[in-house]
Order: sequence, then structure tokens, then C-alpha cells
Amino acid sequence: MVKQFWNIDGKEVAGKEGSAIEWEDHRFFTITYGGNTFHGEIMENRIESNFLKIKINHRIFEVNKKGSLDDLIASLGMDKPKVKKLKELQAPMPGRIVNVAVTIGDDINPGDEVLSLEAMKMENVLKAEGVGKVKSILVKMDDVVDKGSVLIEFE
Repeated sequence: MVKQFWNIDGKEVAGKEGSAIEWEDHRFFTITYGGNTFHGEIMENRIESNFLKIKINHRIFEVNKKGSLDDLIASLGMDKPKVKKLKELQAPMPGRIVNVAVTIGDDINPGDEVLSLEAMKMENVLKAEGVGKVKSILVKMDDVVDKGSVLIEFE
């Protein structure tokens, strides 16, 4: 018997014997495994890319079935998402700088907080959209900036 491998929430899992799925219709199903019953629902189905988003007992999982090309794609390094290299951070709107969360020399990754800008009495946290190293910080606390002003430069 050939083992099937699945990628569930980013972790590789081998399929196991002794489980069963009973379909109620094209969207709802019940899984029996190890004497336990779990109720499920298909949230998103992209069969052409072996992807399912399912909800089981109110928890959402992203499931990918490993295909024959997956190992080849990984060995070629083509399974890694491209990450944008940062050059500079510009003000998306006019406002006042209320927090600078980085210092010169800091390595930045996608999603890292860089600084906060107050605009129309709301604080907007600006996060990195790529990777980079802080080269220079062109603003300080309480500076008022225009839309498009360069706030931070990266190397």
C-alpha cells in the first residue's frame, strides 16, 4: 500500500488507516477516526491545486495533498514564496509620527512593525511588506509628514 501525504496547516502528515469519511452532501461530511466522530464542512475547494480549506468541529484547517511534482518543485527551490526587498518606506498618508519601532541596523521581515503614524485622530501602524536592513531613519517622534514622504531607507 502506498502512503499518501498531506500538508495540514503547514505540517506534513501521513494518511492513516482506520479512518472513514461519510458525505452528507457536496459540502458537509462526518469523519470517524479512533472511535471519535468529527463534523466537517468544505469552506474552499481548489481541486486543481490540491487545496482544501475545511472546518472541523469549528476549527479551520488548510489542507494540501502532496502531488508527484511537489518534491521536484521543492528540490528546485521553487516552493518558496518570493519576498520583496525593501528600499524605502514612504508615508501612505499625511500625518504625525507617534512611534518609531526600529533602529538603524535592525533586520526587518514581512509583518514587522516599523513605525506608527497618526492621521485623522487614528494611529496607523505601518508594517514591513518585505525584508531589509534599516539604513537610515529620516523622521523622529512628533514630526509631521506629507503623503509620499520617505520615512525610512533600507539597504
